[in-house]
Parts: sequence; structure tokens; C-alpha cells
Amino acid sequence: MNDVISRLSQLIEAVPKILAVSETVLSTRPAPDKWSQKEILGHLCDSAVNNLARFINVQIVEPPFSVESYDQNQWARLQHYQQASIQDIVQLWIYLNKSIIRVISTIPEEKYGCMCKLFNGDTVSLQWLVSDYLAHMEHHLRQISADSI
Repeated sequence: MNDVISRLSQLIEAVPKILAVSETVLSTRPAPDKWSQKEILGHLCDSAVNNLARFINVQIVEPPFSVESYDQNQWARLQHYQQASIQDIVQLWIYLNKSIIRVISTIPEEKYGCMCKLFNGDTVSLQWLVSDYLAHMEHHLRQISADSI
């Protein structure tokens, strides 16, 4: 997990610099049904909220832990990221990911093998879930800035 923690720490440093562009650029949607860069980062905040709860709860409940899905489009819409300032979204994203680092860095090694049942029926380990969180984040950050991530 040290690799995930190290990479999350790097991204916490890099992302604010990447997003130091105009609010207009960050708010522009490439198509009416596509998220703006602000909304993508907002989605990553929603992902962090949901995954933070998962990373904590998998340590509490009897295995296998059931990973519940969430309606990402409704979460993004109801959070009104398009109207929020980029500074607020960036700060939220930073604080959530610092919390995730704090939690995953203190998970006992044996807990990383705990099994989690995904909403599609697949069974994965907590270690896989943590690694997938980072992969999902990097995928969306490349949508914002392919050159800088």
C-alpha cells in the first residue's frame, strides 16, 4: 500500500497546480451530457467520500463486506459542482484524500485480504479496492489533464 499512499500524496501536490486555470475553462462542458473539469473533480470527491466509508467499514463488518453502488450522476448534480468555486472543490478533494491516506496507512496488514462483494457480484480484496480507487482517480485526472498526471 505504500505505492498507493505515495501516489496519492504526489497527486495531492500536483492537482492544485494543474487546476490553476480560469474558472471558465474548468466550467466548460465538452458536450451537454458530459461533465466539466470541475464536475470531474467533484465526482472524485464523491468517489472519495464513498470509498473512505468503504475502507473504514470493511474493517468493522464481518466479511464479505458488501460494496454498495451510488448514482454518480445524481451525486454530481446534487452537489452542484458546476456552481461551486474550483478552490472549494480542490480543498474538499485534498482533505478527503488526506483522510484516505490516514485510514489506509493504518489498516492492519491482515485486513487487506478481507473480501468485499461488489454490486456486480464480483468478490475482491480490500487491497484491490484501494488500488482500484487510485486507478479510477488517475483515469479521471487524465481527462482533466493528460499531460500532467
